[in-house]
Order: sequence, then C-alpha cells, then structure tokens
Amino acid sequence: MIELADVWAAEARLSPRLRVTPFLHSQVLSAMTGAHVLVKFENHQFTASFKERGALNKLLTLTEAERVRGVSAMSAGNHAQGVAYHAKQLGIPATIIMPAHTPSVKVEHTRAHGAEVVLAGETLVEANAEARRVTDERGLTFIHPFDDAMVMAGQGTVALEMLAAQPDLDVIVTPIGGGGLISGVATAAKGLRPGIEIFGVQAACYPSMLCAMRGEPPTGTGNTIAEGIAVKYPGELTTEVVRARVDEVLVVDESRLEQAVALYLFIEKTVAEGAGAAPLAAMLAYPERFAGKKVGLVLSGGNIDPRLLASVIMRELIREGRVVTLRLPISDRPGTLAQVTAVLRDCGANIMEIQHHRTLLALPAKEASLEISFEARDRPHGESVMAALVAAGFAPQVL
Repeated sequence: MIELADVWAAEARLSPRLRVTPFLHSQVLSAMTGAHVLVKFENHQFTASFKERGALNKLLTLTEAERVRGVSAMSAGNHAQGVAYHAKQLGIPATIIMPAHTPSVKVEHTRAHGAEVVLAGETLVEANAEARRVTDERGLTFIHPFDDAMVMAGQGTVALEMLAAQPDLDVIVTPIGGGGLISGVATAAKGLRPGIEIFGVQAACYPSMLCAMRGEPPTGTGNTIAEGIAVKYPGELTTEVVRARVDEVLVVDESRLEQAVALYLFIEKTVAEGAGAAPLAAMLAYPERFAGKKVGLVLSGGNIDPRLLASVIMRELIREGRVVTLRLPISDRPGTLAQVTAVLRDCGANIMEIQHHRTLLALPAKEASLEISFEARDRPHGESVMAALVAAGFAPQVL
C-alpha cells in the first residue's frame, strides 16, 4: 500500500506545477446540515477536476526513455483531459483511447490538449481492451485512472492541502469510483491525523466499492448523473487501501445527487458534476453521521454537460415548488381559458408554458384540457395559486 511519505513526495513534485485550490467554509450548507462544512473546490483546476494531480504525479515519475516513447490512457472524461493536458506541458506524446460514444465535446477538449484520440469500443471494457492493445503495440506507458500507486499518491495531495488549512477537521468526505482519490486522501489524512474519519460516497446504482468492502461480487448498472464514479469494478490496489483506511462507504440516490448539484450552483455559485456533488449528497442523506462535526467535502470536479445541468436545475425547481405543472379539465366554451389565466395573473404566478387540448378523443366533445406550467415564488405561493383555482370552480391536478 502507499504510505504518507509517498503523498509527501507527490506534493513536492506537484507544488511547482499545480495551484492550491480553495478550501472554504460554507455558512449556508453548514446551517442546512448541522455541521461545520468546508468545501475543497477541485473544480478550480485547469481541467476542472482533481484528476490532474494523479496524472501529473505519474508523468513526473517516468524515465526519460518512457517519456520519449509516450503514454496512453483509457478514459471517457476527466482522466483523459488530465493526462492529455500535462503530457503536453511536459512534451510527452499522449494517446487517449475513448469509447466510441463519448460526447464530442469531451473528445475535442482532449484533442485540444494535444493528445491523439482513438475512439474504440461501445463500452469502457471494450475501450480498455483496445487501450491495452495500442499500449503494447506502440511500447507506451499506460496511465491507469486509479489503480496505480503514483496516481493514488498524487490524488492524496488533496488531503494534505485540506489539513494544512484546517488541521482540526473531524471528517473528510470524497466520492468513490475506482478508488484512486479516496485511497490517496485516506492515506494522507490518517497518516497526519489518525483519528480523522474518512467517508466515501457512491451512486446507489454503482456500489462497487461497498460490495468489495463487504466481500460481495461487484454490481453496477443503470444511468446516473454521477458518471465519473459509475465504475463497476474498483481497483485491486485501491480496494486494499479502502478496506484498511476508510471508515465507511455511503450510497446516495439520484434525487440527492441532483439536489447537491443544484445546491452548489444556487448557494456556492459553482458548477459541480454529479460525482463532485456526491459528498454533499451524502451529508443531505445522512445528516446524523455528520451533525456537530467539522467536515471537509471534496468537490472533485465540475465537468457536467450543460444540457444535463439545465435539466437538473429545472427538476430541483420543481422539487422546491418553484415551478408547478398542473392539468386542468375545463368546459370548451369561449372565455374559460381567459378565466384560468386571470386567476394566475391575480395571484402573481408567471406562466411558462400552456397547452390547450380540445380534440383528444378521451375527452367529451364539450370539454377541453389545459396543461399549464408556472413559476411560483416558493411552495406556499404555488399552493395558494392552486387554492385560488379551486375557489374559482376548477379542479387542478399537479403533474
């Protein structure tokens, strides 16, 4: 297993080349959770992810012959960009193998950092097989996204920075995919402060590390907004470290992940990807684990698709009752629609969208159906709009 000395050595290599990211207290999140919450903003790295740390540490330990031959990596996201960016800075040729379905924006960002991108396979497993083939064929050095001692040590420098700024932290919470980040963080934190608690967080549909800690077969399937930690098979090296040094692995569902992404945007005015928001999601889901403690959250990255972010924001506004969609059966006669909109106007509700159905065969010929989405100031305001519609003789149904 890696040790604290390995993380210190990584920090010595990285400090001239990487900035120390902010580690700031959040008054609002603290009030919401009943803990003293500090956020480590790893989305402030150049490629918006902590992955730069491990990638750069590995690159800096290569021999001159390995640098000349070049490196390879398999990744559909943050690891690819971290390797590509720092390989370019060091003058090392990089070949990145990505699944064929990888979003074009990620492919182009990786190419923009100077790497050769090879699209291969429909799945990460198929892409990984191609990566191994290309690596062997070209004599490259493969940089694993998590199951590598130098990568793990590089990621652990996150904890050194956190404890340098706040030596009395009670808890550090990180996301877990393959386990590279939490392995490094746990090694550094426990080495400096043995009594500190280390919690890892996984998406409920990909609890692979939790299964490993329980000695169960790994599981992982389905869709999650935390695709950065949607890893079915954790690393062998990382699993060993997690079993020895991590106190607990928690799982969170999609609604909590969405809520955490939205809260980071609304409260901290920062963009968090699903995986990056997982630690905050865990605090929301398990407040009793953290109440009264000084907690450091690792916001590991901010690379989220803008369309997904827009969807998450809208879904959270719906959950908060600030956007309401309802179905309203009405009589099909002149002026009825105007009566409905007048009620919303008088209540101060802003109509976002309205659909007026008059020809649906499921409706009687003299009836129509309205579907209306409107903005409310908050949940009580939305409920008052519904009450006003009922008082006006309508029967709204919230969708």
